[in-house]
Amino acid sequence: MSVLVANESYDFNSLKELLAVTDGNLASHLKALEKEQYITINKSFLGRKPNTRYFASDLGKAAFKKHLQSLENLIKQQKL
Repeated sequence: MSVLVANESYDFNSLKELLAVTDGNLASHLKALEKEQYITINKSFLGRKPNTRYFASDLGKAAFKKHLQSLENLIKQQKL
């Protein structure tokens, strides 16, 4: 999610390379994010090659922000 929140979109192969994961591993994570409606998908062709781009949805961005806030709160509590 952090990649998609920080960037407008990312395609499958670029995500796979950046995260150094297998096709299957990435696909299962993306499917879970799609199921929760945290991401949207745009499938198209670049020439004759299929291209799938992923975007963080507004719901996904809000959930990610909430997750980061929870982590920050946990860190603050550890400092007390």
